[in-house]
Amino acid sequence: MSPLAAATAAGTAETAVKMASSAPDPVSGSGSGSSALLFPGQGAQTVGMLGDWCDGHPAALELFARASSILGYDLADICRHGPSEKLNATSVSQPAILVTSLAALEVLKSRDPSLVSSASITAGLSLGEYTALVFADALDFDSAVRVVDVRGRAMQECAGKPGPNRGPAGGMVAVLGMERERVASLCDECRGGDVLEVANVLCPGNVVVSGTEAACRRLDEAATAAGAMKCVRLEVTGAFHTVLMQEAVDKLAAVLAETTVRPPRIPVVSNVDARPHDDPAEIRGLLARQVCGVVEWHASMTYLLASGVRTVCEVGPGRVLRGLLKRIDRSIACSGVPE
Repeated sequence: MSPLAAATAAGTAETAVKMASSAPDPVSGSGSGSSALLFPGQGAQTVGMLGDWCDGHPAALELFARASSILGYDLADICRHGPSEKLNATSVSQPAILVTSLAALEVLKSRDPSLVSSASITAGLSLGEYTALVFADALDFDSAVRVVDVRGRAMQECAGKPGPNRGPAGGMVAVLGMERERVASLCDECRGGDVLEVANVLCPGNVVVSGTEAACRRLDEAATAAGAMKCVRLEVTGAFHTVLMQEAVDKLAAVLAETTVRPPRIPVVSNVDARPHDDPAEIRGLLARQVCGVVEWHASMTYLLASGVRTVCEVGPGRVLRGLLKRIDRSIACSGVPE
């Protein structure tokens, strides 16, 4: 299924935004809670992201020990010392961000337990959706590490695998200062015989495209010429959220089918359709589809804010999600752990 077909299966982009703008249905505890936790996705990793903030928190450090035992390498050492080439590899960065974010959650629990307990809804950007599902008790920690390990390895394999009309690698480009419809039109103009699709709709004027290396270069030039404020290459190693990831979808679906997923205790907004789901089978299917589908982050945040949330904490490395949220609603109180 192509990314556009996947988006159509979940409803058109306009439908997703319209749905997100409406008052949320009462799913597993949604409503007028005062806070929400957000979890970052791939690209947020930096060498040194596991810093002093984690020391002195045994529960946080224990997560790295457990993850390292599952993964077969010292994850904490890579997060602290790199090298960057190793940390930025998709197979490593995905479990690294998952575990770092959950370690930050343990720190937040000790620093501000009321912020955690008052969270009535949660979401994570792409990979971060797994972190959100752990927070919502839909996935246990060990299962999440195993699934994300498979996800990262499978996506890395797809990123490096040659195929018809494409070289061995692809990439992603954030187009700033241009709206979704215009970016989608430029993708149609620049695609040629390659793969090039809208991959992430992050906030007004921030749309990420994904595709083969040659197509991304053409899009970069065309968007700049068409008046985009800026085009930024993302620190990823493949054409994520496109049909080029289909083999990864198949591998991920297989491991998800063997993984226990429980109904979340609070709503977890899906990246695919900007809605929470409480049926484990639906959650598994959406997690698999997410790899090739459009990440509807703008619509997801619109839905989250419509639930009545006014305080948001970004839990994990970086400040990207806070910045995106402020582009959607500047009145929201935002914080982060670690700072």
